[in-house]
Amino acid sequence: MKSHAQVVVIGGGVVGCSVLFHLARHGWTDVVLLERDELTSGSTWHAAGGMHTINGDPNVAKLQKYTISLYKEIEELSGQATGVHVTGGVLLAATEARMDWLRGVVAKGRYLGLDLEEISAKEAAELMPLLDPKQFVGAVRNSEDGHLDPSGVTHAYAKAARKLGAEVERFTKVEDIVRRVDGLWRVITNKGEIITEHVVNAGGLWAREVGRMVGLELPVLAMEHMYLITEDMPDVKAWNDKTGTEIIHAVDFDGELYLRQERGGMLMGTYEKANKPWSEFSTPWNFGHELLEPDIDRIAPSLEVGFRHFPAFQNTGIKQIINGPFTFAPDGNPLVGPVRGLPGFWSACGVMAGFSQGGGVGLALANWMIHGDPGADIWAMDISRYGDWASMRYTNAKVRENYSRRFSIRFPNEELPAGRGLKTTPIYDLLSAKGAQWGVAYGLEVPLWYAPEGVKDEFSWRRSSDFEHVANEVKTVREGVGLSEISSFAKYRLKGQGAEAWLDRLLACKLPKPGRMTLAPMLKEDGKLIGDFSLANLGNGEWFVAGSGIAEQYHMRWFEKHLPADGSISLEAAGQKLTGLSIAGPKARELLSKVTRADVSADAFKFMDIRTLDIGMAPCLVGRVSYTGDLGYEIWIEPEYQRHVFQVLMDAGEEFSLGLFGSRALNALRLEKNYGSWAREYRPIYGPLEAGLDRFVAYGKDADFIGKAAAIAERKEGGKLRLRTFVMDATDADVIGDEPIWFKDEVRGWVTSGGYAHGAKVSIAMGYVPKEIAEETDGFEIELLGKRHSARMQAAPLFDANQGRMRG
Repeated sequence: MKSHAQVVVIGGGVVGCSVLFHLARHGWTDVVLLERDELTSGSTWHAAGGMHTINGDPNVAKLQKYTISLYKEIEELSGQATGVHVTGGVLLAATEARMDWLRGVVAKGRYLGLDLEEISAKEAAELMPLLDPKQFVGAVRNSEDGHLDPSGVTHAYAKAARKLGAEVERFTKVEDIVRRVDGLWRVITNKGEIITEHVVNAGGLWAREVGRMVGLELPVLAMEHMYLITEDMPDVKAWNDKTGTEIIHAVDFDGELYLRQERGGMLMGTYEKANKPWSEFSTPWNFGHELLEPDIDRIAPSLEVGFRHFPAFQNTGIKQIINGPFTFAPDGNPLVGPVRGLPGFWSACGVMAGFSQGGGVGLALANWMIHGDPGADIWAMDISRYGDWASMRYTNAKVRENYSRRFSIRFPNEELPAGRGLKTTPIYDLLSAKGAQWGVAYGLEVPLWYAPEGVKDEFSWRRSSDFEHVANEVKTVREGVGLSEISSFAKYRLKGQGAEAWLDRLLACKLPKPGRMTLAPMLKEDGKLIGDFSLANLGNGEWFVAGSGIAEQYHMRWFEKHLPADGSISLEAAGQKLTGLSIAGPKARELLSKVTRADVSADAFKFMDIRTLDIGMAPCLVGRVSYTGDLGYEIWIEPEYQRHVFQVLMDAGEEFSLGLFGSRALNALRLEKNYGSWAREYRPIYGPLEAGLDRFVAYGKDADFIGKAAAIAERKEGGKLRLRTFVMDATDADVIGDEPIWFKDEVRGWVTSGGYAHGAKVSIAMGYVPKEIAEETDGFEIELLGKRHSARMQAAPLFDANQGRMRG
């Protein structure tokens, strides 16, 4: 075993071998993989081996498509058979609500290049003869589903990596990982140690144990997962003989089942409601090529549905039940990327769908390590989406919930109950008493809307029970003054003699003068957006930055990567050490003037001013800005003062008919202003010109800000896309994101977000289209729930287009 390497990959499952292969293929050949046993020990060897392109996040779906397309290449390079069978498949719906969801899947496939087609249940039965069409209302045909040999694929990755110069060390157990003073890592094994610049945790079932070696508690949990293999089935043989093809895959979402042919019989797997974690607190190191004891009683309810939906199973015996552990993150997506605070330590774990996602994970991680960027939008898989609040107990609750709902519908207005109430603000009880309906963002409870007594959300793809009440909240803001809780924003404090120069280099905007704020795009080296913030200069070398709450860990990782080593800057993510309230509407100034002695007149407190003032008896940081696009103020306060400030505002607001509004009303309000949001309109695949943020980029400032050259090139060349807003001809439903945009009978773009703009009383969609058609106004349609709706481009905001109210 070598004593030094550029990269050490820990774990010889499909993910670790994929990472090794991609590093070597990209030219990093001084890499070694360490496996404590044989390759495929752990979860890989007993996997059902299915592969599919469908994913709730289109960007992950792209990586899954890449993974499947890669198998031919690694088979040819390695000489190792992968056992790939591309059979195609059907996705089945037993309810109209599920069929609506599948229509959305087909729509996404139009711009992802996936071969999907909506078909009837009868047509599905003609393709997959074991199903009973009377049990279903419809289906979707997918030509790219299939299965493979898990061991063959893993060894193909490993052999291909070896041919490219990488090394694999089996029976080499990692016992500790220690960071040296010079930043390199000591990977200590039972065969000696390796000094390396990079460590990749692809430990699978042992990812927690590997993480703990460096003080990291990863939010992953292994679950027992069962599938059965039948005896040979006459119906299967008859189909094989008749068509010369295998029985295609099937996913029965309402039955929580997946099926495929296995030799002369069938394989049926289930994500049962009565699920069971495995080895909840630590994984035994001596576990390897073993299976767990089957528990057919636990999956019996699912099998009953399966035997009803697929009657041929009633006439055959069960040859084997496989029960083995797989690891899951709380939301079911992988944990990929650099770990904040541990330079050179990388995560590639929680990949439960390794044969659909392993290739994409390996590609993204190799790109990230070599080029400093994953080369794709992998926010849904980024490890930074979780913070320290994702504790072991939280992870246990959410993983069990996610497992039991793996094939269940998640409606756009549905909030899941597990792991809730973890983080709350000081006024949580006061807002609950006012009827707050709660959602969650980065672990924090956030008010979505306010329901009268006896009213609650009815989950639906269409407009629901909140519709008229959100409309009233919007009306309150536009006609008077509304108050919202905004503690879910990320808040950062900076100070020090180096802070100004550092911000000038980090952010693409012109820095504001003391007492002023500005909108601040942040770019990567390639000129693409990696953040958008409001930046405030508090004077005396102190700065305040506010941004997307869900991206706090993501942005702190970027900030800390670029911090100078001389200690000239103090940087803090305030989290819930700083809470927030916002007031907005034409009477917001009158309300503010009632609760403070400070002069907040239009001339004394201009748009984008920020200052410290007292509200009631409490010291507050107040900025004249609002995401509603209306006259408004953001009020930042220490948590011990929030209840006081809230009550002062509520009491003083009675004469102005002050009302509360939640994030759903805020969404409706920002759509009327054509305002985008992080993780939807603003993502690391769009440039500032494409996203419409170029007006906030100081192309000519002296500072050589990160991404400056690329941003100038984008402005000169024009980029490829444009973010645009559309008014849709929709009646009872609104877009939520990822719907295709048609132009003259061709899919040319995609929706990033949308909803109903209650103030303007129209349905709105925001999305990207090619710049060549970005100035067209007519000829657009947006597909929603299987139907194309006419759409008109809305260049000017529907509300306050001249910004008279916001700036007045």
